Formats: sequence, C-alpha cells, structure tokens
Amino acid sequence: MSRSAWKPPFCHPSILKSVNNALNKGFVNMAIKVHSRASVILPNCLGLKFAVYNGKDYIPVNVNDQNMIGHKFGEFSPTRKFTGHSGDKKATRR
Repeated sequence: MSRSAWKPPFCHPSILKSVNNALNKGFVNMAIKVHSRASVILPNCLGLKFAVYNGKDYIPVNVNDQNMIGHKFGEFSPTRKFTGHSGDKKATRR
C-alpha cells in the first residue's frame, strides 16, 4: 500500500541535515552515509553522492538523473547477493 497523498514524502531528518550542509559548504564530492533505506530521494539531492548501507557494506549511489527523484535509497543498494543458479545435476552424473 502506498503512502497517503496528503502526507509529504518521508526523508530522515539526518539526511536532510547532511544534504543541506553539503550544499551550503560545497562538499558535493563527499559521499553522505545513509542508513535509512526507506527515505525518498528529494530534488535537492541531485548531483550529490550517497553511500547507502545494505546491512554489510556501503554501496555508492550517485544521484545524477531526474528519474531517481521519488525513488527510495534502498532500491539502489541490494541486500542480497545473487550467486547464480546451480548447474544441472543430471548432466553432471553422466
């Protein structure tokens, strides 16, 4: 179920504070560490670099595209590593 239309998009206050500090002080090239994967990417995040935590590592995310606005940070840092499907066991027995 989606969020109610009358509510604003959720973004953790610490992310907003870090984005404002980066824009005001000119720290555009430094990555902002994000633990809140449920936070929405806002328009003032354009051109910034983020490091989104996936439970083990920080995955670098560059917000360069207008299409990323409105998506959540967690969409760009997968938490599970796909190792591939196992081979056909019947073929190995022959």
